[in-house]
Amino acid sequence: MADQNASAPPPNAGQDEREKSKQIGSLRALLPFLLPYKVLMAAALAALIGTAIISLTLPLAVRRVVDNFEVAEIAVLDQYFLAAIGIAGLLALGTGLRYALVTRLGERVVADIRKSVFARVIGLSPGFYENILTGEVLSRITTDTTLILSVVGSSISIALRNVLIFVGGLVLMMLTSAKLTGLVLLIVPAVVVPILVLGRRLRVLSRENQDWIAASSGRASEQLSAVQTVQAFTHEMASRAMFSDVTEASYGSAKRRITTRAAMTVIVIFLVFSGIVGVLWIGANDVRAGALTVGTLIQFVIYAIMVAGAVAALSEIIGELQRAAGATERLVELLQAEDAVRDVPAPAVLTAPVKGRIGFEDVHFAYPSRPGQPALDGVSLDIAAGETVAFVGPSGAGKTTILQLLLRFYDPQSGRITLDGIDVADMAREAFRQHIALVPQDPVIFAASAAENIAFGRPGASPAEVEAAARAAAAHDFITKLPKGYDSPLGERGVMLSGGQKQRIAIARAILRDAPVLLLDEATSALDAESERAVQEAVDAMAKDRTTLIVAHRLATVKKADRIVVLDQGRIVAQGPHDQLVAEDGLYARLARLQFTDGMAAE
Repeated sequence: MADQNASAPPPNAGQDEREKSKQIGSLRALLPFLLPYKVLMAAALAALIGTAIISLTLPLAVRRVVDNFEVAEIAVLDQYFLAAIGIAGLLALGTGLRYALVTRLGERVVADIRKSVFARVIGLSPGFYENILTGEVLSRITTDTTLILSVVGSSISIALRNVLIFVGGLVLMMLTSAKLTGLVLLIVPAVVVPILVLGRRLRVLSRENQDWIAASSGRASEQLSAVQTVQAFTHEMASRAMFSDVTEASYGSAKRRITTRAAMTVIVIFLVFSGIVGVLWIGANDVRAGALTVGTLIQFVIYAIMVAGAVAALSEIIGELQRAAGATERLVELLQAEDAVRDVPAPAVLTAPVKGRIGFEDVHFAYPSRPGQPALDGVSLDIAAGETVAFVGPSGAGKTTILQLLLRFYDPQSGRITLDGIDVADMAREAFRQHIALVPQDPVIFAASAAENIAFGRPGASPAEVEAAARAAAAHDFITKLPKGYDSPLGERGVMLSGGQKQRIAIARAILRDAPVLLLDEATSALDAESERAVQEAVDAMAKDRTTLIVAHRLATVKKADRIVVLDQGRIVAQGPHDQLVAEDGLYARLARLQFTDGMAAE
């Protein structure tokens, strides 16, 4: 199983086979993040050039010592060795400085990249996440940026240093012995060909490997976020097998990449050093013939070794650069991701105070993942400021879609939605959403304290305001019983709370927001009868001065609404107060009879 997966394309291969740059040139996308730190880059480059120059002067000192060893006075030799120690000290100082500057630059650039990517993806509309796992996005922010850190903070510096050593060493080799250098240059084509051929294969494998890592992270995130469901359905073995298959596929891809890179390294190093040995054999014969001095040959040998070492280092670093190029491409994809929902260049502004008048004008909408299934089909609705409107109907009728379109998580294919007479598509999303409070069907609890979770509705609220909101949502009593009261951490996804407690925290958050428009999506579905009554009283009190849209299956929670809108298959089939709809004996009446008969509604 694992072997089969290892040879299969990554889960998102169809997406990643698009013809984007798979060359090291993709690293140019990092320039916007590097340019703000020109001074730091210049200092690092100066240290790099300085250390390279110092390294290239060492063979000259060695030649002088060797050629003058027998004829020079002891004092002169002492000076040579002292100079060598001084050069070594300068080399050590320059190398340490280069490391500090380059590493700092890498950390700074990667921090900026992570912030930019997160700032981008946190603002993308929910439609973007229909086609990508959040775990894969996190993998790009963490794993891919770690690769870039390795390159910016180390590999590029080492590559540049080795390029300088290679070029400088080659020039000095030519000055030392043109004949021997010419022989060495004959080896270059034999070295370059495998680098080009295997390097192209290595780029593809590097990108594939990163895709499998992202897929592995995405699957793990998905399963762990639903660990209770996985365990409740005894799906542990299947989850382990699935994760194992993806991980083995990732390992298989990595193994192919490693094998290719190892083969390239072996070929290059063997060809380089075999050629050097042959050249040295010729050089040794020239020394015996008196055409070269021993010091000159040693100088040439050191330069040749430095050049060969630089080539070998570059052949290894090129693999790291290729992996980082693939990582950069993936991060750029997020930074340049097209959002289906975009703000207009010159957004309209709501006139204060916001009244909360809402309009739906012949709205047609289908979710991007289900384009052939209309979620709303010609919905027209006027909601007066301060009115409480409830939406009921079977599952999939379009109730929650009404709220999502009002929040502009999606744009309708046709028609328009207005707030105080202004099309929400003509306003900045962040601006008009500030006037809306939402209690979602699945309340989101952050891994923070109870107070911080409630204050999420209005950052900067005082502890007294937070407590007042909690009391209004019937959450104060259970919060005070937590180990640290309002300062108690609630755990990831509110693992310390029951479903009803989570919903009361979410309601308190909405109460604290104190917005003119309130959206309740099954807000009391997880509450017991006593808590529901207390919360319903708070919601009723809050709704008096606000435009309130309620989505509910339990009709007891909507009977007091000013108007009830009945949806079926994305269309409004009836609307009016509770008694009128019951008298009409339509879909609402049938739903009411079912719930009343089962004792699910009381009064």
